[in-house]
Amino acid sequence: MTTAHASPADGPEPLPFEELRVPVPGGDLAVLRWAAADPGAPTVLALHGITANGLSWGPVARRLAGRATLVAPELRGRAGSRDLPGPYGIAVHADDAAAAAEALGLRRPVLAGHSMGAFTAAVAAVRHPGRFGPLLLVDGGLAFPAPTHLSADELMTAVIGPAMDRLSMTFRDRAAYRAFWRAHPAFADRWTPEVDAYIQRDLVGEEPELRSSCRPAAVRTDGVGLFDGDVLAAVRHLPSPATLLWADRGLMDEPQGLYDEERLARAALDGTGVTPLRAPDTNHYTVLTGELGAALVADLLLKAAAGPTGRLPGSRASARRGRAC
Repeated sequence: MTTAHASPADGPEPLPFEELRVPVPGGDLAVLRWAAADPGAPTVLALHGITANGLSWGPVARRLAGRATLVAPELRGRAGSRDLPGPYGIAVHADDAAAAAEALGLRRPVLAGHSMGAFTAAVAAVRHPGRFGPLLLVDGGLAFPAPTHLSADELMTAVIGPAMDRLSMTFRDRAAYRAFWRAHPAFADRWTPEVDAYIQRDLVGEEPELRSSCRPAAVRTDGVGLFDGDVLAAVRHLPSPATLLWADRGLMDEPQGLYDEERLARAALDGTGVTPLRAPDTNHYTVLTGELGAALVADLLLKAAAGPTGRLPGSRASARRGRAC
């Protein structure tokens, strides 16, 4: 049992969770699980973003209020899965998600993903069409071809911007890391204990040289891989219906988000089975971690789960109880 580090934020405390280890090629994948009280409740398998971790889904788990089990793998090269070796890439993460679903005995769970996790979810659904049920893509999953004149480094800056900068930084203590993130426009006046727990889980090392758990090689490979042809095409070949929930503000809380009505119209999603839905008053991060966004995501997951459900009847995984750190 671990405990959340003190934060000067107001809001709900992080829910307790289990941390599981499931077998994948190269070792064990860390998986966070918030279990429903009813073992027959539906299950959601949720994938995080490019430099995130499983606790980004903590606010959604709370809003599910025990009506569904939420399972959040931590992608190789991040947080609890930091020591899993490469190769990295969207297809590798998609196969890891399918392996986690199999190891945990999930039967067609709702599949969700945020940001890069949404692209991974779409690829997982295409590569493993019998494994997953309906999809929820949160501010990701639909993209356009990359500008061909950009170098790999320029492309990475275009994909995640300043989020890449911290991967080469060290922090003297957890308070310094908290201050770094609280200065981010997306979080500046939206800090909560749940956000704090999510951010603090990213730290590894010892004071005064704490650093992000994210492997730069994994982030770079995955970021460039978002523009791979198969990744771009996946959203148009989904075997199950999907909702694309898009935030109306961007990564830096700017008024222009990743998607808007005009861009979605140009994407010509008719006939793909993808239904776009705007998440008002949210940015790229708070669409998942903010109170309004988390409530909307939870409601959409429950609506999707009203069809085929996923369960946790048994597992090959070993488990230990935990709390947000």
